[in-house]
Amino acid sequence: MLYPVEYYVDGIRSGNRAVIARTMTLLESLLESHRKLAAQVFEKIVPLAGNSIRVGITGTPGAGKSTLINSLGMYLIEQGHRVAVLAVDPSSTHSGGSILGDKTRMPDLCSREEAFIRPSPSSGILGGVSPGTRELIMICEAAGYDVILVETVGVGQSETAVVDMVDFFLLVLIAGAGDDLQGIKKGILEDADAIVINKADGDNIQAALRAQTVYGGVISFKRPRIQGWSPEVMTCSALQRTGLGDLWEVVLKHNNWLLESGKMKRLRGEQYARWTAQLSRERLIKEIFKINNIKKYMDLLEQEVADGGITPLAASAKLTEKVMSNLRKEK
Repeated sequence: MLYPVEYYVDGIRSGNRAVIARTMTLLESLLESHRKLAAQVFEKIVPLAGNSIRVGITGTPGAGKSTLINSLGMYLIEQGHRVAVLAVDPSSTHSGGSILGDKTRMPDLCSREEAFIRPSPSSGILGGVSPGTRELIMICEAAGYDVILVETVGVGQSETAVVDMVDFFLLVLIAGAGDDLQGIKKGILEDADAIVINKADGDNIQAALRAQTVYGGVISFKRPRIQGWSPEVMTCSALQRTGLGDLWEVVLKHNNWLLESGKMKRLRGEQYARWTAQLSRERLIKEIFKINNIKKYMDLLEQEVADGGITPLAASAKLTEKVMSNLRKEK
């Protein structure tokens, strides 16, 4: 059921979690009527957004990202913050579906009124985020959440799209899982504003400290994502909830540095510019496929490529020529 624009806007402003979730569902819907209504709502809540600390969190499988977010979120609530978690689940390449089970891994946060957790499917988008993550961030900000934690799919060194939508990018690793070798590679390490070695507890404390030293040496030689910031390497135990205060202090230190240096305004501006370019490309592609059976022609070309009758390069050239020919006729 669809409601008037004011219903969604007023619900978001008052922090009504049910209305926030309904608005996000509208944004993620493929129905044109839903997306049009969501766009109208979004236009009205944009002026209310922007006043939060945006933290992107990624890491290797098994590093304990969800447990860390659960513990960090509880720590932040105890400090008086309102926390929103946007967790991205990988979508199946066959069915397109996602399990969306992140809430089960954050039981403490789920029970708190000060927290809002939204699992979203990646929908096949590379980079570890979902297609509407930027919009979801701004809805949460308009609802009064002052800390936004974005958890990526976290499947390797390609999870860097989140960098274009957060202020602070945290890489979560564990010791003794073959990650020491990864430290000499560039990849995702270049974008990290900080690295935290999780599971620094019990018999693993010494291994975590050794990993901290290794990564501290590696990261000191890399070029920082934002000139002037020196990334830090820490240890913590999400399970025992130790080291969380130190981790948050680094996030606050980075945020204050961005604000005081004037880099925050430039960072957000560059992110919005890239967002504009992405949206423009997506809309152009949608409009192209509306032109005189272009989608049907592309399907035929793909089948011809699969049958070995034409090369991918030649097929793409034929598709481009077909599109340009149609555009010239419309002129």
